[in-house]
Amino acid sequence: MSDSGESPEVGTSITAAGISTNVHVVNGPDPVAPAVLLIHGSGPGVTAWANWRLTIPALAERFRVVAPDIVGFGYTERPDDITYDMTTWTAHSIGVLDALGIERCHVIGNSFGGSVALSLAIHHPERVSGLVLMGAAGVPFTLTPGLDAVWGYQPSVQAMEELLELFAYDRGLIGPDLAELRFQASIRPGVQEAYSRMFPEPRQQALDAITHSTDDIGRIGAPTLIVHGRDDVIIPPSNAYDLLNLIDDAQAHIFGRCGHWTQIEHAEAFSALVTDFLSGVSASE
Repeated sequence: MSDSGESPEVGTSITAAGISTNVHVVNGPDPVAPAVLLIHGSGPGVTAWANWRLTIPALAERFRVVAPDIVGFGYTERPDDITYDMTTWTAHSIGVLDALGIERCHVIGNSFGGSVALSLAIHHPERVSGLVLMGAAGVPFTLTPGLDAVWGYQPSVQAMEELLELFAYDRGLIGPDLAELRFQASIRPGVQEAYSRMFPEPRQQALDAITHSTDDIGRIGAPTLIVHGRDDVIIPPSNAYDLLNLIDDAQAHIFGRCGHWTQIEHAEAFSALVTDFLSGVSASE
């Protein structure tokens, strides 16, 4: 998956919306398989690979999988003059699809990425077949202490360890090696500077800036699967119920004994659930 051999987090470089973009593209066994766009969350040091490493191989058995580092994150270029906002992130996501010649696809969004996925479904409905929202932001809610801590991260191994413990219900998934890896990712040149620009204080205002109106969400027509961890302290599980009530063609699955990392804490069940749902959407088109 990596062109450079530098790291499994480095995939293929494409130009998307004028931005040099790191993206993982894994073609399924069928050359005409539907495409699935995976949009990662906003944790410090995040990359598409870190977020979706357990999901990509499972989905690639049935779909063409596309997982970019959204601008501002990972190994994608961070232009000095860029404005980090939902307009930019939406345009960049569409640019990824355009660069790869994908006219229509399924979209899976995690946390912050869930809000970007909602934006795609709201503003570019012709590009979105099926929608999966996992631990998603995008609906109005009061900033949680957990999300405030994530967005307020200041680099250190200890700070990263403390943050990672917020993400997982099973603390056994967290170890010093993971914290060290994510810490090192968070201090790559330019990463923390961009991160600080994205979600500045007051962070409730930063959260509101990636929130969509309930009217816009209510107009989404794409079949939607909503997935959330019951024990999530970053994005409240009430978001899942709000989305379920707003989107007409929607269903929800809540995982118990699960925090913010559904795709990691319940990797096999999550992948099976999503594959089944999106296969059904594909078959109905």
